[in-house]
Amino acid sequence: MEDKDLMEKELLIIKGVCDLYMHGAIESTTAEVHSAFKDALNESLDIQNKIYNLMAEKGWYKTKVAEQTQIDCVKQKFSQNN
Repeated sequence: MEDKDLMEKELLIIKGVCDLYMHGAIESTTAEVHSAFKDALNESLDIQNKIYNLMAEKGWYKTKVAEQTQIDCVKQKFSQNN
């Protein structure tokens, strides 16, 4: 297995972990539990960001720049729903 494949899997795992911690914070019934989940979420988000940045540096995670017309179209769509 190559480094790129491992990093992709690691990124998917940490995204799943972030999702679980977020739901834990939302569903927590005490301030202490909420704080613990929130702290764990923030640490996991930092890890996710580091993984993403490393992958982007290596050219393994490329993002597409949206055209202004696409942005305007989405803005219009959601402003109509209000």
